Amino acid sequence: MIYIIVSMLCSVTVGVLFKLAGRYHINVHQAIAWNYLAAILLCLVFFKPDVYALRLPASPLYYLLGILLPSIFWILSRSVKEIGIAKTDIAQRLSLVLPLLAAYLIFQEKFSALKIIGLVLAFIAVFLMLFNKGRAQGKSSIIFPLMVFLGFGTVDILFKQLATDTSMPYTSILLVVFCIAFPLAMLSAGIQAWRHTQHFKLGNLLYGTLLGTLNFSNIFFYLKAHKAFAEQPSVVFASMNIGVVVLGTLLGYFLFREKLNKLNFLGVGLAVLAIIMITLAQYYGS
Repeated sequence: MIYIIVSMLCSVTVGVLFKLAGRYHINVHQAIAWNYLAAILLCLVFFKPDVYALRLPASPLYYLLGILLPSIFWILSRSVKEIGIAKTDIAQRLSLVLPLLAAYLIFQEKFSALKIIGLVLAFIAVFLMLFNKGRAQGKSSIIFPLMVFLGFGTVDILFKQLATDTSMPYTSILLVVFCIAFPLAMLSAGIQAWRHTQHFKLGNLLYGTLLGTLNFSNIFFYLKAHKAFAEQPSVVFASMNIGVVVLGTLLGYFLFREKLNKLNFLGVGLAVLAIIMITLAQYYGS
């Protein structure tokens, strides 16, 4: 269980770092770029892939992911800044419904009543989490979390498609995607620095290295948890998603004083219930 807890803590701490980035005058574009360099180095150290067996992928999905990952990461940072950790974590975790919908619409997978109810509850939870009663609803307070929801769901779908590539281990696939994402993210950071006459600073490098370490650790311990609970994948899936939703909500509410109304808290409860129902339907077919 320790693997799940560490993975969960790493995931939520990424949101905390994005929340604090402005306070420490961190250039998020640069930090995101360095994050991928750190992830690449950690992949080489801990996954020990056969670098001689790596090749330039022919599938466009690798390059699409290489573009999407830094883009979605930037959107995640903006969402945390605009609406807070709690609501952003809900949007990110409930994006799991999109791969399920893709399985239904594209691959015509049969859905049980339990899974359908779980999906409906997930969409209701997203709506409730974004609802601000009695206050003006700015565009950014809706657009960014919705983009997080759609973006992470799309990334999940693409990674699931790449997982069918039997020519490379999944860890090597991750490394290749990071290697594509890094120069693209660095190019974006360079253009942003040139347009706004901002220099590359050591603080951004250190912050990005910390981000990359947390992101890699999240993946590393999540994979370790699945290995430890090989006979009970539902335990990992449910514990991780529910844990992030609950911990993110608690941190946002108590640590950063993020304003949550009664409907928002109802959304948290529905999100947890939706994850439980989807997990049961996904792994037990009931």
